[in-house]
Amino acid sequence: MENFFLLTIIILIIMVILCLYRAVFGPTIMDRIAAVGVIGTKTTLILILLGIYYKRVEMFVDISLAYALLNFIATLAASKFFRVRKSIVPGTKFLKDREESK
Repeated sequence: MENFFLLTIIILIIMVILCLYRAVFGPTIMDRIAAVGVIGTKTTLILILLGIYYKRVEMFVDISLAYALLNFIATLAASKFFRVRKSIVPGTKFLKDREESK
């Protein structure tokens, strides 16, 4: 049974790496924010599975709940910030500034 949890953790880590690619090279800001949210969710699940693997679930549940809360707040903050500012390109503060420069 421990091998099952270890294999699941390895598969989730591979999926996190794929999401990391989307977070870095995503075509839009919303793709990047969604990818970071998915990475946070998978990391929370990895922490829970590590707790089961090490037979210390009570400690890892506390850590994973704190991490999930921070991930949720960060995703909301990034979404609210990029609702107004549509680009991460330096020199363009708002979408209309970028359109006027064309």
